[in-house]
Amino acid sequence: MERNFFRYIWSHTRKEQVWIMIVTLLAMIPYYLSFDLPKQIINGPITGMGFDNPGDTLPFLRIEMSLPVLGPTVLFPGIDLERMPLLLALSLAFLALVIVNGLMKVYINTFKGQLGERLLRRIRYDLIDRVLRFPPKRFKSVKAGEVASMVKDEVEPFGGFSGEAFASPVMLAGQTLTAMLFIFVQHIGLGFVALAMALIQVLIIPKLRARLLILGRERQLTARKLSGRVAEIVDGIDTIRGSDATNFVRADIVQRLGRIFKIRYDIYQWKFFVKFLNNFIGQLTPFIFYLFGGYLAINGKLDVGQLVAVINAYKELPAPMKGLIDYDLARQDVQVKYETIIGQFDVDQLIEAEQQRVDAEIHPLTGQPLQIRSLNIVDDSGAPTLERASARFESGERVALLASGGGSAAEDLANAIGRFVWPSSGAVQIGSQDLFHMPDAISARQISYASPNEFFFSGSLGDNLLLGVRNAPRAPAPEDPNYKEWVKEANASGNPLLNPADNWIDESALLQRTGARTVEDAIRTVLEVTGAAEEVFQLGMTCPLDPVDDAELVEALLERRAHVSEETALLDAEGLLLRFDFDTYNDALTIGENLFFGSMVEEDAPAKIGEHPFLQEISEVTGLGETLYQAGRAIAETAVYVLGDLPEDHPFYERMTLIPQEDLPGLRALLERTEGVPLDDLEDEDTRKLIWLSAYYNESWYRFGVVHDGLKETIVKARKMIRERLPDELSDLIEFYDEDKYLFHADMRSNIVFGKPNPVKEHVEERLAMVADAMRRKHVGLVDQVMALGMRYDVGPAGRRLSAALRARLSVARALLRSSDIYVFNRPFLGLPQVHQRTAMASVLRYLKEREMPPLIIWVVSNEGDVRLFDRVITFAGPVISADQPASEFVASQAKQRAGA
Repeated sequence: MERNFFRYIWSHTRKEQVWIMIVTLLAMIPYYLSFDLPKQIINGPITGMGFDNPGDTLPFLRIEMSLPVLGPTVLFPGIDLERMPLLLALSLAFLALVIVNGLMKVYINTFKGQLGERLLRRIRYDLIDRVLRFPPKRFKSVKAGEVASMVKDEVEPFGGFSGEAFASPVMLAGQTLTAMLFIFVQHIGLGFVALAMALIQVLIIPKLRARLLILGRERQLTARKLSGRVAEIVDGIDTIRGSDATNFVRADIVQRLGRIFKIRYDIYQWKFFVKFLNNFIGQLTPFIFYLFGGYLAINGKLDVGQLVAVINAYKELPAPMKGLIDYDLARQDVQVKYETIIGQFDVDQLIEAEQQRVDAEIHPLTGQPLQIRSLNIVDDSGAPTLERASARFESGERVALLASGGGSAAEDLANAIGRFVWPSSGAVQIGSQDLFHMPDAISARQISYASPNEFFFSGSLGDNLLLGVRNAPRAPAPEDPNYKEWVKEANASGNPLLNPADNWIDESALLQRTGARTVEDAIRTVLEVTGAAEEVFQLGMTCPLDPVDDAELVEALLERRAHVSEETALLDAEGLLLRFDFDTYNDALTIGENLFFGSMVEEDAPAKIGEHPFLQEISEVTGLGETLYQAGRAIAETAVYVLGDLPEDHPFYERMTLIPQEDLPGLRALLERTEGVPLDDLEDEDTRKLIWLSAYYNESWYRFGVVHDGLKETIVKARKMIRERLPDELSDLIEFYDEDKYLFHADMRSNIVFGKPNPVKEHVEERLAMVADAMRRKHVGLVDQVMALGMRYDVGPAGRRLSAALRARLSVARALLRSSDIYVFNRPFLGLPQVHQRTAMASVLRYLKEREMPPLIIWVVSNEGDVRLFDRVITFAGPVISADQPASEFVASQAKQRAGA
């Protein structure tokens, strides 16, 4: 990227910058006139100069210029007006100039803002584009938090400055020179005074501010390192807690924050001293004007109108001069920041942009051998991890890579073929083409890679699965009324016209390779092949439904509820299922859910209900308020007793979601404050806290012994009264458990069985699985809809809401969805039990072999027994290939060794 920020701005916004400078210069005309008009108003109509006799007139809007050869020339004689009409006309003209000046400023500032935002958008895109082209080794030395901080926060000032880069100095210099010229025209002596003071400000203040640049850069670097450190803490929180290193991390953060505080405090001290000095110099000049200008006016060498005009003009002078000084400081500051940021993104061996073009020419690799030629790979310390590796792989082969003596050679070879590691020397070729110089449209699409470390992005499970087949837009999105504006702004900002709303899936290629009829069928097939289908189905069972979009599924599930009696009757009889019964307290629900026999539909619904007079009325009639208050106190006392002395990282806090750790001190103070105080004498806020603490309590989960038979009877009795008398404005806040309606705030399984599993019974989940099995047997179409819901499941940041086993299976499923000629599997099922690994591996190999044109499969295996599933095996001894032989020979040799032993 361009190292000089000004050249970067000029190269991308040349036309816009020229236009805004022209408009800025034109704005100087009304700006100058706004200085001259007050003098005319004071010297003319107000003081009466030129109106010696009644009926005298002066010209309004007279335009006279001194032209070469012609001399003084009257371009417009003006309109003769008497004293009062002239006062009105000049005042209205002054008002008009104010409006014109204001509107021109609005236009100029708006245009500069648009220009700046476009360039900021361009810079951010350019930086992210470079991240997408970083060589693999770069990601080992850069922190994600720091990169994100640079792209999001540190480039933010560039947007505001880029709009000001050329127009602002023109405007500020123009305003300064205009005001200075006006002062010289009125009196040359006062002009030199103003010029001298201006030069002092311009020469001294920028030098004093130079230290602010140094401090600002230090602040930027320390803040970026803090951002990276915080990101590391979030990523490594388990390691920190597991090592009891939380306090050491706190010490490190304290030291970093102290450093930032010191820098920022120094900035404040220096900045405000410079500001004081600048303001003092600025106020010294009016003092001189009042003293000497007044002296000149008293002696008749300067009229009052001129003095007032000079003072007014000088009052306008500090603002543009200060603006010029600030601009110079900002210019140096953004240049330093720009160079600092660009230095982080200017790396060696950057992938060429041509390799990632969306419209690159594509040709299949089928039939072309994959050749490894004297490949060498070294780690970050320079130690070899793969040495002089040479091998040839043919289409349709199934090859196992096995590091029999340990080491990472097999994995490094797989990573090199997947282009996740770049070799120090040697080559990887497909046919006669070098793999590392191929366009991604060929290499990345024709080589699919899977490992247990595959990343999952925030969003839906379906979007993550389809990521590998969204390579280029295939069909435009439905017509968008804002599309033309979007195209215009994208072009103006130098962004490519790539729209994520377009159809990016090459369905014909996907379906042709997988043999499926629809994309949904293809997804379901690869999920079954990898063993992920059952878990995805269960995720679909937990997904919420939309009353409008999922109306058909809601109706089907309600129908299913009426036909599960056979499956649920046995569960109910064994106490494994707690059905929603209006006349019975449900131990699987919280006290609040039992009380209202429903779920709250809004986050602030409990607060709204708790403040309503209706609930207070019910509490008084049933004695419910006293009951819930005492229950809340008992919960609080037990929590403080149990949690009070536990260390901060104790795992019990993860279970105690009812009372966060940081709330314990306040809860302890609340108990002390309310000790022995009758309910009627308590503050409303204290009462509400303890009552709502009990409302969120579930005895089966926390087991504090708070819920007894008497409390259950009181709640069921109050429940009936609430249902009968609940006001309409409160009923909208609760979704009641109704067997004839779908519960949109409960999961799908609870809806089907109209209940919840008994939390105190063992093996409940296994027994409840029979409900899902029955549904799969009897309602195939319904299962498809539930699987589609599973595709909408939010996987969370980095896929953390998914189990490690499911992430491993999904990474392979994502690779299988791709229409590739080569598949590289780098121990993808590592972490699963060995028997599950082998079953999944065999299933994947069988699936790929059944394709019309079987691809080349390279699989890094962990167990020698897995080799029998392949045609050929390459073994490694340390960083060197020790053998390359048919799998049958390897198995036979291993059998002989075992027999000899």
